[in-house]
Amino acid sequence: MLITAALLLAALCAALGLRLYTLEKDIRSCARQLREQPGTPVRMAAPNRAAEELLASINALLRLRQDDAAEHRRQERAIRQQISNISHDLRTPLTSILGYLQLLEGDSLTQEERGEYLEIVRGRAKSLQSLITSFYELSRLEGGEYPLSREKVDLYHILSELAAEFYNDFEEAGFETTVELAENLPAVMADPAGVLRVFTNLIRNALEHGQKRMSILLYRQEETVVSAFSNDAAGLTREDVEHVFDRFFTADKMRTGQSTGLGLAIVKALVGQMGHRVTAALDGEMFTVQVRWRI
Repeated sequence: MLITAALLLAALCAALGLRLYTLEKDIRSCARQLREQPGTPVRMAAPNRAAEELLASINALLRLRQDDAAEHRRQERAIRQQISNISHDLRTPLTSILGYLQLLEGDSLTQEERGEYLEIVRGRAKSLQSLITSFYELSRLEGGEYPLSREKVDLYHILSELAAEFYNDFEEAGFETTVELAENLPAVMADPAGVLRVFTNLIRNALEHGQKRMSILLYRQEETVVSAFSNDAAGLTREDVEHVFDRFFTADKMRTGQSTGLGLAIVKALVGQMGHRVTAALDGEMFTVQVRWRI
């Protein structure tokens, strides 16, 4: 009896030892694969249940590491592109200012020419100031440092007054403008100054990038009040539309300095922080930005 028990114990120990040896061998094989082929899934020649569970965990960690590395590379590329865009957008008006200042140092200019050049310098300086101010505001918004209140806001009152203020701009630009604002709409919870900035940026965006037609609509749709700003945008693609809310994005591929590429990014940040939703769409050549204000 004792001999039988001893034999069984010996056999069990031998089987356990073999199992441990096989598992150790598999683990060593995994370790070698990790060293020699980092980032690739680890495989075993003859896996068992315990080893399979270990492999699943290792491969899951590898996938997470690969995803993190890919996201890190994407963010690095985005940051480099943004730095390049900032540098270019700052350099464009600065180069122009320096060039005209050099011309103004000459003695051969007439008084009329001096006045004309000074006006150009003033315009470039304002563009530079607008870029820096917009970038500062967006940074504060994204950092949660931009104070926004939540109170009842009459969108019709704000938008109707703003559209009237921009009337001369529409006329000078030669736009065929349609303004249809529904009255007696319910108030929405938002920041009045934030709403004004959103509407101002959207009108300016349409003026800067539109060509002939523009429409400003305000109406109720179910449990939201919709403000829609449309303009014809020949040359804008559906791929462009996917990026219009990205900071520094502009359809001006040459980046001539006509746009900071921050206006719509500020709109998205403001609308989101006030608890509402903004979308963009392209229908033929008509580009539309809609803000859906929850009632």
